[in-house]
Amino acid sequence: MPSLRRRILGDSPNDQSQDYNPSGGEPVTLIPARQLEKLKSKKGKRRSWLLFGLGGLFGVIVAAFFAQQNDVINLEGLVDFNLESLMDVIPAGIVKDAKDITRHEREVVNYDSFSVGLHLQSQGVRAKHPVIMIPGVVSTGLESWGTEESSRQYFRKRLWGSWSMMRALVLDKAGWKRHIVLDKDTGLDPPGVKLRAAQGFDAADFFITGYWIWNKILENLATLGYDPTNAFTAAYDWRLSYANLEHRDQYFSRLRSHIEVAVHTSGNKTVLVSHSMGSQVLFYFFHWVEAHAGQGWVDKYVDSWINVSGSMLGALKGLPAVLSGEMKDTAQLNAFAVYGLEKFFGKDERCEIFRTMAGASSMLPKGGNAVWGNKTWAPDDLPGQKLSFGTFLNFKESNSTHSPSNLTVEESIDYLLSNSAPWYKAQVLENYSHGLAHTAAEVEHNEHHHNKWVNPLETRLPLAPNLKIYCFYGVGKSTERSYFYREDHDLLSALNVTIDTSLTTEGEVDHGVIPGEGDGTVSLLSAGYMCAKGWKIRRFNPAGVKVKVYEMPHEPDRFSPRGGPNTGDHVDILGRSSLNDLILRVAGGRGEQIEENFVSRIREYAENVKVYEEEEEEEMPPVQRPKRRWMGGLG
Repeated sequence: MPSLRRRILGDSPNDQSQDYNPSGGEPVTLIPARQLEKLKSKKGKRRSWLLFGLGGLFGVIVAAFFAQQNDVINLEGLVDFNLESLMDVIPAGIVKDAKDITRHEREVVNYDSFSVGLHLQSQGVRAKHPVIMIPGVVSTGLESWGTEESSRQYFRKRLWGSWSMMRALVLDKAGWKRHIVLDKDTGLDPPGVKLRAAQGFDAADFFITGYWIWNKILENLATLGYDPTNAFTAAYDWRLSYANLEHRDQYFSRLRSHIEVAVHTSGNKTVLVSHSMGSQVLFYFFHWVEAHAGQGWVDKYVDSWINVSGSMLGALKGLPAVLSGEMKDTAQLNAFAVYGLEKFFGKDERCEIFRTMAGASSMLPKGGNAVWGNKTWAPDDLPGQKLSFGTFLNFKESNSTHSPSNLTVEESIDYLLSNSAPWYKAQVLENYSHGLAHTAAEVEHNEHHHNKWVNPLETRLPLAPNLKIYCFYGVGKSTERSYFYREDHDLLSALNVTIDTSLTTEGEVDHGVIPGEGDGTVSLLSAGYMCAKGWKIRRFNPAGVKVKVYEMPHEPDRFSPRGGPNTGDHVDILGRSSLNDLILRVAGGRGEQIEENFVSRIREYAENVKVYEEEEEEEMPPVQRPKRRWMGGLG
């Protein structure tokens, strides 16, 4: 594989990452727009032929894979498939064009992974606080430790987050699924299966070979002096409910122990860096550790919490995932890809897998209509917008219980639970709550109920007046905000409804998905509301924890498949140069140098959200007061 990559891309064996390389930390020299256009036009035709040729070859392979005839392709033969042999059948002209295009792309986007750290190192920044990283959903690799006969072939192989996963999916789909799904009654491994989170930096540095996640941050941390003695990845099994993370894996006990050891050995409090769902896991941990170690623990052991693209109020795409096994990523596939996906993994099968993973349901949206809007209004509606975001699930035809009238977020969660199996409804209500606490007394009451701990609108920040929170997230990328649904008339499907992918209107609806603002995965309201406004409300932050917001606009480089050094994408932002700079400054004890940066309309939207100080709400006329409504949970 390395030699194949060198033949196509022209790499030498000793090449370092070519992502960011300003000499001595100097600013990147930008190529003028005219030069970019000239470059684009010069290679346009050759690029088209290259894509046509490779696309055609790929199409033949995929078509054969999904064909009905058993004699088209022998999947067992893929085990010994040698990619080097592919070079012998690809025309030499296409290979040459690939090298030329790659060379020109590197001329435009040339940044070295280590340079951010080296630049700060030249300014005297060094490793100070121990750094502990909490990855997001699906970021951590999962490996098999089962020893029963059906699991032995996978022993210590990753069935999530590696090429072993891909091979198992192709050659042993039923076996892979049996290992990855959880028991519907216990929420734990089914009998005979033992899947556990990989550990160490390797658990989340790459998803599969070549697709980095945390690796660029690790490279830059290393330049300041970080290594396994003062940095740690707190990987976890993201499939489990948060309560089961402690019950089965003692995850929160181990995290507490590691933080305490890090502080005792270094003499400095820790910096905790969380991403995506990892921010929800860490928020839950703050409540857990206060319940088990006392209210002063966080203030004693944690200097800063860096919340990167945190889905604090959930991810809207999580609801259609467990309702119908769909999201924007599946709805916007072309017809050929949809055919292949449905043949291999149908919607109802995907839905079943998502529902068994109780951790995924922690991403259901929180805050109800006060945050996400009602049937005529939403806080992030724009002037002149024809369809309010307040109606989350929209049905063009409402003629049965399966296709009711348009539903708000609150009603959509009710609809999901009422149309789910009893085991799934019980699982959600036992572990999570999606409502809003209107008084300080409610907040304090909720501190005693673990199913409330993941919701920042029903519980508070830790009583840690010296804690500092930094919210770093991307903005400006189209993100799914609401949907059009219809009844599912597929007789082979066990689902009642499906996204209406036939509906597309320019600028408003794309294959049944209504886009809004965010980072491509998490809505702007979820990533930004608590940071910009929610934690300024006294009952949610009684200790007065300081919170800083730094938004990063999504400015992808057209030549980079991962967006380049200025991407704001939900995952790719982990390689963004400015994000790495911010993280390293906090870790090196220079967080006070960071000034807030707002580029979106989050402060305007936050003021529109119908969540108020307790006194302010009491002074409102009864007709104007937010409606108080229980939304899930057993507390």
